[in-house]
Amino acid sequence: MSDIAMPRVAARLDDGLAELGIPVDAAQRERLLALVALLHKWNRAYNLTAIRDPEEMVAKHLLDSAAVAPFVGDEALLDVGAGPGLPGLVLAILRPTLSVTLLDSNGKKVRFQRQALMELKLANVTAVQARVEALAPPEGGYAQVISRAFASLGDFVRLTEPLVAPHGRWLAMKGPAADDELAALPETCVLRARHALAVPHAEGARQLLVLERLDNVGRR
Repeated sequence: MSDIAMPRVAARLDDGLAELGIPVDAAQRERLLALVALLHKWNRAYNLTAIRDPEEMVAKHLLDSAAVAPFVGDEALLDVGAGPGLPGLVLAILRPTLSVTLLDSNGKKVRFQRQALMELKLANVTAVQARVEALAPPEGGYAQVISRAFASLGDFVRLTEPLVAPHGRWLAMKGPAADDELAALPETCVLRARHALAVPHAEGARQLLVLERLDNVGRR
């Protein structure tokens, strides 16, 4: 990324985080900017994402990921189909005490994740290369499982159900077409909450669907 582009990228990040109401300190800001620079650098050789422009990466990757931060709890988080580490890397930067596991089966994307962890010095993140069906969950399962672009809603729940803690929840980042996918949810799962996401500098409607096991509803 050129020195000329960096001020524009930083300004877009600052404006977007302010619009989202997400405060960051100097170290977090530098890590987020370094993540964009690293993604842009690797993307030239490894085609990690179809988005090429760094300013667009800020909106469609960083701010899109940051928009869900207010709805993520403090418990360990599994990011399924994380690709180059989104939203998990952004959430780990914004929430340094949050334990994040990034899961993807694509070797080059997991190599990028591990390079990012090293360069950004993120001690609260683990990158795992595996298919979701092959992942062994920690004892008790994950309290939170998030997906940004992994699969249909029904497949997301079915494939990850063995990984979710008994009282855990699914966090599905979706577009407006998710209403059709809700009809295909397994009968064991129910929509608990729906949050509209206004992502700065990005077009199109976004939403976060919070799902949990049907037998958990009403227990809280």
